[in-house]
Amino acid sequence: MDHNNISSYQPLIAASDDTRVAFYKRTYAHVALAVLLFIVVESIFLRIEPLVEFALSMTQGWRWLLILGGFMLATNYAENIAHKSHDKTKQYLALLLYVIAEAFIFLPMIWIAIAYSGGSMNIFDNSIINQAAVMTLALFTGLSAIVLFTKKDFSFLRNILMVGFFIALGLIVAGMIFGFNLGLAFSAGMVVLAAGSILYQTSNLVHKYSTDQHVGASLGLFASLMLLFWYLLSIFSRD
Repeated sequence: MDHNNISSYQPLIAASDDTRVAFYKRTYAHVALAVLLFIVVESIFLRIEPLVEFALSMTQGWRWLLILGGFMLATNYAENIAHKSHDKTKQYLALLLYVIAEAFIFLPMIWIAIAYSGGSMNIFDNSIINQAAVMTLALFTGLSAIVLFTKKDFSFLRNILMVGFFIALGLIVAGMIFGFNLGLAFSAGMVVLAAGSILYQTSNLVHKYSTDQHVGASLGLFASLMLLFWYLLSIFSRD
């Protein structure tokens, strides 16, 4: 019997303090690598003019719902692999798929932020993007620290978040049907939902995963981080 294999599947909550700390370090290192990869892929996408034009064209009307639907399918597939599989190769492929999907979804938003500020196509040389990124990092760090230091279980947020996201999706569809702008209040509400998602995902990090699932844990945290960044960037991009 392979005792190393058994230990690799040990629930994190039952592991030693040293094992948990090592797991947290690996998880957040993967989140950082996912962010770095996102920046690289986004920078490449921004320089492919036909791709930018296609992404911008897909934000009009019902075509945006097709993009969101495809993104949700990719997200669900990636999360299922990353969270349920113990195959490291599949977990990394799932994370890679998700990062690329995020980069494409963000393409219109990043392009608009750059155009609004009149800056270059260098993501790092844009005040709006930098402001949203700093605020996102600060909130993500603070919310993660709350869970990691208190060890509080925020699993009760799951149903609240599901209801909130369904309401948000309904409002997005209604906005497309009736042609109204969701406005600043909607973006602020989504920031709150994203903050709740970070608390929930970090709680899962502490209470739900086994010691070999740091890639899956990083995908959940990365998804919440990018959701927060999206709506903060939306707020900062407004007149």
